[in-house]
Amino acid sequence: MVETIFSLAAENLLSPIILFFALGLGAALVKSDLSVPEAAAKAISIYLLFAIGFKGGVSVSAHGIDSTLLLALLAGVVLSFVIPFAAFGLLRTMSRLSAVDAAAVAGHYGSISIVTFVAATSVLQSQGIASEGYLVAVAAAMEAPAILSALWLAARFSSADTNAERAKGTKGLLREILLNGSIVLLVGSFFIGFLSGPKGLSEIESFIVSPFKGVLCLFLLDMGLVAGRGLRSSAGLLRPGLISFGILMPLIGAVAGLLAGNVIGLSVGGTMLLMTLSASASYIAVPAAMRVALPEANPSIYLTMSLGITFPFNLTIGIPLYLNIAQAAGG
Repeated sequence: MVETIFSLAAENLLSPIILFFALGLGAALVKSDLSVPEAAAKAISIYLLFAIGFKGGVSVSAHGIDSTLLLALLAGVVLSFVIPFAAFGLLRTMSRLSAVDAAAVAGHYGSISIVTFVAATSVLQSQGIASEGYLVAVAAAMEAPAILSALWLAARFSSADTNAERAKGTKGLLREILLNGSIVLLVGSFFIGFLSGPKGLSEIESFIVSPFKGVLCLFLLDMGLVAGRGLRSSAGLLRPGLISFGILMPLIGAVAGLLAGNVIGLSVGGTMLLMTLSASASYIAVPAAMRVALPEANPSIYLTMSLGITFPFNLTIGIPLYLNIAQAAGG
């Protein structure tokens, strides 16, 4: 098993998407002036969310709605809501973070990284392993519940005065969560793909299938640059306890995803993807919500934790590990 994990990890490390992430990370750490223009980075994000959502909707259209799909959606929502509580408890044990900072970080670990999900999908494709296409819908469903958990934790464990001040700034939070651009595009594309089905995919296949991995490489180059800058500027904040948490928490989330996937009856590929979703940490939807709901939380901590520690861990070691465990558990 260990040899298989290292073999998959080595193969994953030599894939273009990981190497471009490493290029961006290295360029930022050595203070290169390499950068991806903000407008281009936004356009790339829009393309990826559109392509992911549309292809997921087409898969559901071809598969049909059944009890397994509904159970997977329910499991995703429950996992997203519950995982922050475990993360909060670990953070308060392993670090000296305040209750508000710990709640903000915990919310990131209950939500998901869609790019980690896509990287896991690419690994499955390279190994010739099938998975349930509707897990894209599960990914969308897992974005918001963790934010609600983080807010409850912050309210429960911080002072009444702080809560009163925070309440003034959270009036439009529900709208902020539900109308977050990434969620709207992902869910909207999913439903369009579902309605148009395989015929719709055939009409735009040359745009969203063949170029997808190349665009993903550019996106990961930008993510590497962002992660490297975060690590460089926040090095003093990342004490051993936080670094250990950034590696341990994905493993705990993956175990929860494994148990849920086996109970539901997902395929090996589907279980591995649910493990990856449960192990990943948000760096798009949740940071946007935290800026509104918990403005006193330190972005340098929660962004660097999710993007600078957990994201690289999942890309290099986590995904191969989750696949091997899913295969072993699936017989």
